[in-house]
Amino acid sequence: MSVRRLADEAVQPAGFAFTEANAAWAKETIRKYPEGRQYSAVIPLLMRAQEQEGWVTRAAVEYVAEMLEMPLIRVLEVATFYTQFQLGPVGTRAHVQVCGTTPCMLRGAGDLIETCKKKIHPEPLHTNEAGTLSWEEVECQGACVNAPMVMIFKDTYEDLTPDRLEEIIDAFEAGRGDSIQPGPQIDRYTSAPASGFTTLKDESAVLKFPVGEGAGDSGPDDGEAATNVPPSRAGRPRTEAMETDAAIRSPSPEKASGNGEKRASVEPPQENEAEADRVAEEAEVSSRERHHSDAPKTEEPALRSPRLKKAKAGPETEPGPESPDRNTTPPAGNENRPPAIEQPQQPDDLKLISGIGPKAEAILNDLGIYTFAQIASWKRAEREWVDGFLRFRGRIEREDWVKQAEALAKGGVAEYERVFGKKPR
Repeated sequence: MSVRRLADEAVQPAGFAFTEANAAWAKETIRKYPEGRQYSAVIPLLMRAQEQEGWVTRAAVEYVAEMLEMPLIRVLEVATFYTQFQLGPVGTRAHVQVCGTTPCMLRGAGDLIETCKKKIHPEPLHTNEAGTLSWEEVECQGACVNAPMVMIFKDTYEDLTPDRLEEIIDAFEAGRGDSIQPGPQIDRYTSAPASGFTTLKDESAVLKFPVGEGAGDSGPDDGEAATNVPPSRAGRPRTEAMETDAAIRSPSPEKASGNGEKRASVEPPQENEAEADRVAEEAEVSSRERHHSDAPKTEEPALRSPRLKKAKAGPETEPGPESPDRNTTPPAGNENRPPAIEQPQQPDDLKLISGIGPKAEAILNDLGIYTFAQIASWKRAEREWVDGFLRFRGRIEREDWVKQAEALAKGGVAEYERVFGKKPR
């Protein structure tokens, strides 16, 4: 990659400042990023500075660095790394970027470069005598089908010949750049074949068939044509192939086949072990909530990470989590179980504690735990008892429920924000 440096001091302006409108835009842009992540606005701010001045000056780099309270060297690194930033003066009316990558070069980009040398300046990144035009050769700009092409500021001009490029340059030089229609400069619709459409030329030929889910998935005897269905399902024939069975979509819209037999459940892929653990843990808590409710027991969730299943199985003599003999109620008389209280008229919202969701809160309420003060008073043995009962595998210690509960019990959300520097979730 070529070395990119700021322009010579002789052409650098004395200072820079956003216009009033651009300053308001910049402040609004910075506010889009989370607190402490304002550096992320550096690229849009540099781009707006370039649009205002025509190129990125040293003063603009310093101004953006100060505005974002960002080290100057970091802003300089961004400005000199990305070739979208012009580091020296360019044409005030047009800066022509000629694509020189293989597809464009094979279709005449070399002739376009010669045109720029003749009409603007023999060397790239130099302005003409009036300072209104400049040019450079760049890498692929994504219009390979319509090669060769150039980009002038934010617009592309495609399917060019040297003569047509001369006309475009003359129009911009005369201040009539807005009279040139961007895009293909021949009789072509966007990137469709230059010879014209070859398929889907007659819409009626498509619409004569029933359109939609009902038509595509039903046979010729269906008689009714559904009308509001995604095009991806339009005109699809009936098939009994397993791959197209609606019951194996995720999530499945069907629970049973036409004869009433229950379809086999399809276990989703679990290559991501961390995600599989999270899904299995939520299913575990959901299962405990059901055991604590008055509703009859239902099956344990089918989703379970193999790693969790092995880790939670315990000794072979102990019933596993799937065993119907496993006792899922709190062991009576356990000395480490936290003391329970009667449900107060207004229980605390335990979900404000990071790590406690609606299901975990319901289980804690079943255990007689309703307030932040209760959790704040837990000793280690009590924390370990609750953690083991919820099968949270150390979450209570990792997320420091006690410290969170202490802050919430002492001063609510305001105290929590003071202690942790953020609001509870």
